[in-house]
Amino acid sequence: MSDTASNKMWGGRFASGPDAIMEAINASIGFDKRMAAQDIEGSRAHAAMLAACGVISDSDAKAIREGLLTVLSEIEAGDFNFSTALEDIHMNVEARLVELIGEAGKRLHTGRSRNDQVALDFRMWVRDQCDAAIGALEAVIRALLDQAEAGADWVMPGFTHLQVAQPVTWGHHMMAYVEMFARDLSRFRDARVRMNECPLGAAALAGTSFPIDRDMTAAALGFDRPTANSLDTVADRDFALEFLGASSICSMHLSRLAEELVIWSSAQFRFVALSDRFSTGSSIMPQKKNPDAAELVRAKVGRILGAQVGLTMVMKGLPLAYSKDMQEDKEQVFDAADSLMLALAATAGMVADMTANRDSLAAAAGSGFSTATDLADWLVRALGLPFREAHHVTGALVKMAEDRGCDLPDLTLEDMQGVHGEITEDVFGVLGVENSVASRVSYGGTAPVRVREQIARWRAAITQA
Repeated sequence: MSDTASNKMWGGRFASGPDAIMEAINASIGFDKRMAAQDIEGSRAHAAMLAACGVISDSDAKAIREGLLTVLSEIEAGDFNFSTALEDIHMNVEARLVELIGEAGKRLHTGRSRNDQVALDFRMWVRDQCDAAIGALEAVIRALLDQAEAGADWVMPGFTHLQVAQPVTWGHHMMAYVEMFARDLSRFRDARVRMNECPLGAAALAGTSFPIDRDMTAAALGFDRPTANSLDTVADRDFALEFLGASSICSMHLSRLAEELVIWSSAQFRFVALSDRFSTGSSIMPQKKNPDAAELVRAKVGRILGAQVGLTMVMKGLPLAYSKDMQEDKEQVFDAADSLMLALAATAGMVADMTANRDSLAAAAGSGFSTATDLADWLVRALGLPFREAHHVTGALVKMAEDRGCDLPDLTLEDMQGVHGEITEDVFGVLGVENSVASRVSYGGTAPVRVREQIARWRAAITQA
């Protein structure tokens, strides 16, 4: 094949042929520069440890640590020239350090490898994202607690199969999401504990012969301890997978809440009104107020779950220890973290700003024979009927009300006694939705007194965290 034909195959972007392609596929600086702060923090701790252990001089360590701060300030100011020829953030930082301080900069990499260096940087970055997710989830939970407290005794329909089932309270519904997001909170906290071991010192895969102090660098970087096996250290990306797993479940919960906000804000429901800050209008239909923020939150789960699947596929067939495949770990995690944080922030804002329509909630709560279960329970308690018989009697009364186009409380006592002669006037005391929710006093139930107990419990838990 001629050179001309070869160049056409490579395309204009790779006009210089295979060398250009290799540089493009090998370089990660386009995305791993996001770990610059972690890389520099890790290198500063490493230099201090090397000096403390007598591996490099105190003067070299001081020059390295100060030079690295200069590099960081250049990066933060946008004055740093990132080079794809230097492949990654580690080599870019080190090359600039050598330019700034000379020979001393070349001593920084003593006793370590890019393998344990990237494992450290990435672990620290993911750890920071866990902290950010924990803070953002606490904001979402606080917003839900405020909504729950405001409407602890507001009645609304509870649904199964999106069909009216039994009356619940607005506060109880909000607290259901508090429970979901609290589990997400615990997952991120648990993942953070597991990942909080320091990779630095594992070197390429076998450790190092230099007399280093891994406990010193671990403590300096906020880790609980150093990792215990050098092979596993450089080959491990479980910490990223755990972060993605927790993010996937959390984004699924965010999506479920977003779906309800989309439904509830529709003209057919009118359960809530979203603020203008989280809605948009239509370009041609002036009456429209679209819940775009909720819809976009609902969509984020696809990207986040996709990242989890993608990284799992990268890791599933890799022999120990490090393989270049693992360079494909970061972009997916970066994107998932960005998506999660945006979705959490949007959700906290929507929940804090939304206004629940108490009248619409109450009207819907009394529809669809929502107190039928209360009637069946009364027949069991007051008349001693077996539940299956009570269920049959209640079904007959529901059919009667349905045929007449009314609700259960609208039936007369005579109507009810026509189905079962022992029914008394007392039955009407359980048929109102307010009575229904007030009676659900079992632990975890929808009764306002139980809801307020849970609100107080979670406020205390979030405050103490």
